[in-house]
Amino acid sequence: MQFNQCKKCRRIGQKLFLKGERCYTPKCAMVKRPNPPGVHGASAGRRGGASEYGKQLAEKQRLKAIYHIPERQFKKYVKEAIAKKGDTREELMRKLEMRLDNVVFRLGWAKSRLLSRQLVNHGHIFVNGKRVDIPSYQVKKNQIISLGQKIKKSNLMTDLPSMIKKYEPPAWLALNKETLEAKVLAEPSVEDLGDLSSVGMVVEFYSR
Repeated sequence: MQFNQCKKCRRIGQKLFLKGERCYTPKCAMVKRPNPPGVHGASAGRRGGASEYGKQLAEKQRLKAIYHIPERQFKKYVKEAIAKKGDTREELMRKLEMRLDNVVFRLGWAKSRLLSRQLVNHGHIFVNGKRVDIPSYQVKKNQIISLGQKIKKSNLMTDLPSMIKKYEPPAWLALNKETLEAKVLAEPSVEDLGDLSSVGMVVEFYSR
């Protein structure tokens, strides 16, 4: 699975930070072997002058890989965002950001979204005191997100208190670093979502 994550970055041609701390070290595949995967990757290099469709497809694949979402579910998010009033790009990114697995990652409780998804899948995350094991669960304003007592005492979480001591989550999340509980203060604002220009290409891809 680790190699597959690295191949996603190499195929797209940029770091997607799918493997946590390793992505910041010389061991990162994009440092060691930045060429595309496959037999002809090294000689082929990066193709330039991609068509508009190619650019849209690449951006779609990049966004899917970052959030670890399968095509069917990702397409559903885009269609729902298109159907809503307002900026479709903002609607899409809010849906992605407010997934429970992404929130766990944003809180600093996991080093990658893949690991945060595993925490949710294994039933270690609670919402308003109730266990939620669905990574795609959409969190809502004022909900309380917490770690289960069992996982808190696990060896996997031994370094968590020191790790998050200097970590600051996004402004739309409030984290209590002592109790390891968090509150959803609001939906992510436009400022929280960052540059949306590339997201427009994803919307255009599905609007054809």
